[in-house]
Amino acid sequence: MDSISKSVVKLDHGPKVRGEALYAPDHPMEGVLHGKLLRSDRAYARLLSVQVPELPEGYVFADWRDVPGENVVLLILEDTPVFATDTVEFLGDPIGIVAGPNEAVVDQILSKIQVEYEDLPPVLDPETSETIFFDYSHQQGDVDQAFAQADRIYEETFRTGYQEHGYLETNGLTAIPSDGKLTVHGSIQCPYYVHKALKKALGVEHEAVQVIQDVTGGGFGGKEDYPSILACQVAVAALKAGRPVRTIYSRREDMAYTSKRHPSRSRYKVAVKDGRVTAMDIDILYNAGAYTTMSMVVLQRGVICANGVYHIPNLRVRGRSAKTNTVPNGAFRGFGAPQTFFSAEMIMAHIATDLGIDPLTFKEAHVARHGDPTSTGGKYHFPVPLLEMSEKLTREVDYWNKRKEYDTQSGRYRRGIGFSFSFHGAGFTGSGERDIIKAVAALQKYPDGKVEILTAGTEMGQGLLTTFAKIVAKELHLPLNQIIIALPDTDRVPDSGPTVASRSVMVVGELLRRAAARLKAEWVDGEAQRFEEKFQEPDFVIPFNIETFQGDAYPTYSWGAHCVELEIDTFTGEHKVLGAWGCYDVGTPIDMTVIVGQMEGGLLQGIGYSHMEQMVCDRRGCIRSNSYSDYTMPTSADVPNMGVMIHVEEYPEGPYGAKGAGELPIVGIPGAYISALEQALGADVHHIPFSMEDTLSKWTEVQTL
Repeated sequence: MDSISKSVVKLDHGPKVRGEALYAPDHPMEGVLHGKLLRSDRAYARLLSVQVPELPEGYVFADWRDVPGENVVLLILEDTPVFATDTVEFLGDPIGIVAGPNEAVVDQILSKIQVEYEDLPPVLDPETSETIFFDYSHQQGDVDQAFAQADRIYEETFRTGYQEHGYLETNGLTAIPSDGKLTVHGSIQCPYYVHKALKKALGVEHEAVQVIQDVTGGGFGGKEDYPSILACQVAVAALKAGRPVRTIYSRREDMAYTSKRHPSRSRYKVAVKDGRVTAMDIDILYNAGAYTTMSMVVLQRGVICANGVYHIPNLRVRGRSAKTNTVPNGAFRGFGAPQTFFSAEMIMAHIATDLGIDPLTFKEAHVARHGDPTSTGGKYHFPVPLLEMSEKLTREVDYWNKRKEYDTQSGRYRRGIGFSFSFHGAGFTGSGERDIIKAVAALQKYPDGKVEILTAGTEMGQGLLTTFAKIVAKELHLPLNQIIIALPDTDRVPDSGPTVASRSVMVVGELLRRAAARLKAEWVDGEAQRFEEKFQEPDFVIPFNIETFQGDAYPTYSWGAHCVELEIDTFTGEHKVLGAWGCYDVGTPIDMTVIVGQMEGGLLQGIGYSHMEQMVCDRRGCIRSNSYSDYTMPTSADVPNMGVMIHVEEYPEGPYGAKGAGELPIVGIPGAYISALEQALGADVHHIPFSMEDTLSKWTEVQTL
């Protein structure tokens, strides 16, 4: 393993543990107004009038009429308004913002604003929606012929629920107008996304907007889209007031009104001939919520991953995202893949059980190999190490003996052990990196020999500042303390793309390595030097056509094998996770401690998604689980025995062989968790999260059969 994998103290460790790091609410409030949003209390209605009381001196109310540019938040499409105009589309849709020096007075003003509505019938179930935001299909082989020749045909439907990001720090931003320029700083995942959104909403050019990331307490994708929305709203208030305005969400506000993981429904029809899966026909439906936000790219990844890691010669997939009058759903770690990977893993396990074959044995017989075509007619250009990883992991956890032992049990407590496979396509889907992102990264050498890293990559606790600095230091043969890296400021750094899609180290890190190699070759002592690198798609990539969904959806893949062992109490329905393990190939780890931390965190997040994290909308379209009192996430008390193993298959286009890492561990855990639960229950399960109540209900059903 490359020496770069040796761990160092994270560069932002000291300020955080000493309490010196300034998060969005920590910056001084002197001269800053408190901003709070007026929100719809209806899921769907015409907005007839908004009656604002007379405002005290120093207080302002802003709505769509005060937006100086276009009343739209530029995300992927342009359907999210800065403020509602004719209609409100979900409960919590922003209508306006009140800003003033005293927070209590701002609250009083909000309580006195009278909004007149004409109620309209909301659509809360995506199955009944007549508005389909996105509809994608792809096909390989002759699916109909494979079904006509099948020995057996299996049909099952799987469902997944919401998941709340649960970042430690809620959304919060400050907008500061000054001499014809607006600066926004705060808890931000993608500074240039915010920058572009502000330019459109304010109707200004590039130089008139500055976006700075403050120290950010977690994102997980939830701060990919949402800061663009909040930034436009706070900016409009600041321009109207002529004063800085800050909005910091309460936990309830953040949980009720910001984006979630898309709930899904996936129908699988599978043909089996001579004990092998010969065809899959898959129909996927994601609940997008009221606006499109990130649903386009989330759905794309879900559609691409619908057959899991398996080589299926005849494959037909259709995926749709439907509008509902509920909170808009967006990006979340795994980005649409956990929904369909869960479904693919479970249908394969159920078929195996019906055929009298151990699920892992059946899955191993179907995994893709190096050189096989991908689901979209691309190619697995590099090694697929799943069988080696499976062998390592099963030996480590004593899988085969436990699986046999748990097949026969009695008594109140029942155990199970489950196994799953997954991958994560590293980088943006298709030609996104080449045609849309067009990443640029730079290095600035100063006369004293120190080198500054200039990228838009953001640190959210995942270790990006440290890994970038290590890459540059290694290439230049400099000590780490000679490398300067700060949180991004759009006035200073080029647009290297968003910190999403497990792309930062693989794509931007490689640009930095190349820039460092050029700097090293042309180094001149005592002089300032600057080198930039721009993304170029590797020559081996099979061009991806988004219209037909054909070609290489991703240049390479990170791979995961997962195992969960658990025990259920058949009297209470309680789950006790006895162990959770993963073997992961993320290429060369740039820092082993960072990678292990990412894998362990993803394991735990996946356990929460599988069982604990229950979130529902009521009949009004309101998110009911809007506090940590009634939305349960794993805490330190829920951390089971965890084991992480690293398998390295170097990617030649990544820095020192690195591939994407951060999203991989959550993608496959639900399949392993529910497979273990199924063995303990002696019954099939078709949805997550699977609660204690679900467990008791299923156990009762099993006992009555």
